[in-house]
Amino acid sequence: MKMLLAALLLSGAAIPAPAAPAAPPAVGRVLIEIYRIAPGQHQAFLEEIARYDEANRRAGLPPRQLYIHSDGADWDFMLVQPAKTAADKVEALDKAWDAMKLPSGADFFLKFRRFIAEHSDTYASGPTTAADFLATRKTP
Repeated sequence: MKMLLAALLLSGAAIPAPAAPAAPPAVGRVLIEIYRIAPGQHQAFLEEIARYDEANRRAGLPPRQLYIHSDGADWDFMLVQPAKTAADKVEALDKAWDAMKLPSGADFFLKFRRFIAEHSDTYASGPTTAADFLATRKTP
């Protein structure tokens, strides 16, 4: 290695500068919704979510990520989706929602709540990795 470096220096060849470390990938903001479903409403809840996902598809948006309880705590379903609809997709989503005759406002609230025994929601940053998150620190 020393000989190669000496040969490069003697030949006048430029030694490339080390590349700057890559910036960590941008981390999005997501909405996480956790539901405990009213007895007997599990299938109807999933059918309704599938309708909302179809409106997303028509608007060029991805479906919600669905997680189904398998063991442990008392929740049934968890949904993860972007915290906000992209500005360039809002109009298309509104049109898809209307074309599918999906409820909004008080009608949405009352229809959707019939499926739910309990729910919570929160916002989070992600997805990311521990290393990428740590790389965003201003001070080490």
